[in-house]
Amino acid sequence: MTQLPVPAAVPLSSPAGRWLVVAAALGSGVAFLDGSVVNVALPAIGDDLGGGFSVLQWVLDGYLLTLSALLLLGGALGDRFGRRRVFLLGLVVFTVASVGCGLAPGGAALILARLAQGIGGALLIPGSLALIDSVIRSDDRGRAIGTWAGLSGVAAALGPFLGGWLVDAASWRWVFLINVPIATAAFWVTAHHVPETKDPSARGRLDVAGAAAATVGLGGIVYGLIEAPVHGWTALTVGATVGGALALTAFPVIELRSANPLMPLAMFRSAQFTGANLVTFTVYTALGGALFLLVLQLQQGLGYSALAAGLAFLPFTVIMLLLSSKVGAWAQRVGPRWLMTFGPVVAGAGLVLLIGVVPGAGYLEAVLPAVVVFGVGMACTVAPLTSAVLASVAPEHVGAASGANNAISRVASLLAVAVLPLVVGLDTSGSGPLGPGFSRAMLISAGLCVLGGAVAAVTIDRGAALTPHVLPGLHQACQTPPPPRPTPPTGAPTAEGSR
Repeated sequence: MTQLPVPAAVPLSSPAGRWLVVAAALGSGVAFLDGSVVNVALPAIGDDLGGGFSVLQWVLDGYLLTLSALLLLGGALGDRFGRRRVFLLGLVVFTVASVGCGLAPGGAALILARLAQGIGGALLIPGSLALIDSVIRSDDRGRAIGTWAGLSGVAAALGPFLGGWLVDAASWRWVFLINVPIATAAFWVTAHHVPETKDPSARGRLDVAGAAAATVGLGGIVYGLIEAPVHGWTALTVGATVGGALALTAFPVIELRSANPLMPLAMFRSAQFTGANLVTFTVYTALGGALFLLVLQLQQGLGYSALAAGLAFLPFTVIMLLLSSKVGAWAQRVGPRWLMTFGPVVAGAGLVLLIGVVPGAGYLEAVLPAVVVFGVGMACTVAPLTSAVLASVAPEHVGAASGANNAISRVASLLAVAVLPLVVGLDTSGSGPLGPGFSRAMLISAGLCVLGGAVAAVTIDRGAALTPHVLPGLHQACQTPPPPRPTPPTGAPTAEGSR
C-alpha cells in the first residue's frame, strides 16, 4: 500500500488529519503505555519470578536501554525508507515481543523480550511525531502535537491504573498481552489512512557505528550500575562500566566523522534545541526515578494493592487529558518559553509533596495533592517542550531531532532507575518500606525539575508565535555565526534562525 509522499498541508480538522493523529497516538501510546504499565506490576513479577531488586530494575531498564539507544536509528530509518513503513514494522516487532513478555517462563526470558520490545518502540516513537510534522499543515501542528502529547501522555498515565487492575484481576502477564489489540488497531489505521512520507535527501550509508556505540555505551554503564550493588565491583562490572563510558565518549567523534550521522551535531548549535533537550533530560530523570520508587512505596510501604496503586495516579491521567491539547495550542500562540519554565517548577513542587507518602499516611492528605500538582506541571511542560524541539531544527532534520529528543528522555529514565536508588542509599533488601532514601529521592527529583525550568528560562526563544519549521536561515545559522542585525539582507540568515 505504498503511497507517494504528500506535501505538509493536511488540516488537522480534515479526516486525513484526524486519522493521522489517531494512528500516531495509538502507536506511540502503546509504547508509552508499556513504559509505565509495568511499574505497578513489579512487585508481582518479583514474587513470581524472583531474582531480587536488580531483576526489577532490569525489567524496566532492559526496555529503556534498546529504546533509547536505537531511537536515533529509528528516526533515520523512517526518513530514509518511509516513515509509515518503518512505523508499521515497529508495530509488528513490538507486538511479537509483547507476546514473548507475556509468556516468559523466567526473569532472563522476560528481560530478553523487554529488550526486543525496546527495539520495536524505537521504530514507533520517532515515526509518530515525524508523520505529524511532515503531513499536518504548519498552522495546525502546535495543536496536533498537543493532541498527540495529550493522548500519548494519557496512555502512559493510564498504565499504572490498567496494570494494577490486570495484576489483581488476572496476572502480571496481561500487562504485556494487553498491547496486542492496541497495536493491532494502530496497524490497521496506519495501513488504511496514513500516507507515506520520507526525506528525499536521505541517502548513503546508515550510521551503524553510531548506533552500536550508543547501544554498547548505555548497556555497559547500566549493567555496571545495576549489578555492582548486588555483586560488587568485579572485573565484569568494572569492565562493562569503563567500556560503556569509552563507547559513549566515542559516539560524538563517530557522529562528527560520519557522512550521514544519526545525530547531526550541527543541531546543537541552536540554543533552543540544546536547551530543550537539557530540559528534557532533567525533567524526565526526575519523572522516571520518582514514579519507579513511588509505585514501590505505595505497595510495599503503604500496603496498597496493585489496583489501588494504579488508581492513585488517576488524577494525573485526567489532568493530562484535559490540559495537554489546550496547552499545545496556547504554546503555538504565545511561545513555549514561560510554559516550559513554569511547568517543571510546578512538577517539582508536586514531587516535594510526595515526601509525605510514608507508612501510615492517607491518600487524601498525602498522595492526592502531590499527584494533582505534579500532573498540572507535566501538562504545562510536555506539549510546549515537544513543539520547541521540532521548531528549532530544519525540516530535513525533523526525524533526527525527534529521535534525539525521545532518546534523551528515555536515557534520563534509564539512568534514574539505575542510579537514583544507589545515590540515596535506598533500602532494597526486602519487600517493606523503602526507608528514608525515598524522601531523599523525591527531593533530588524535585531539584532536577526546578533546574529544568531554569534552563528553559534562559535558552528557549521568547518569540510569541511558534510555527514549526517556518524558520528562514536556520540551516545556514547552523553552519555559520548569525549576523549581528535582526533584519539581515535578503538571503542571509535571520535572527530567528540563531535559536
